[in-house]
Amino acid sequence: MSVLSWIFFGLIVGIVAKLLMPGKDPGGFIITILLGIGGAFLGGFIGTQLGFGGFTGWNLKSFVLAVGGSILILILYRWIKNS
Repeated sequence: MSVLSWIFFGLIVGIVAKLLMPGKDPGGFIITILLGIGGAFLGGFIGTQLGFGGFTGWNLKSFVLAVGGSILILILYRWIKNS
């Protein structure tokens, strides 16, 4: 995947994660993209460790792994910001 594809995928994943976990979060558009990209990496890593496979591109399995990772990162982000 190209860098532009990662950014676009991260944006979509970050938006979906924020829709699944609404609330006031510090940060805006850039933070959403970074959460999505980080979630894709985290979801791929966790999926690989659990034997589900990693982030392989634009498919449903990768999307679900990335959204799950983004939600975990969003939980951590909120926890750190509220501490």
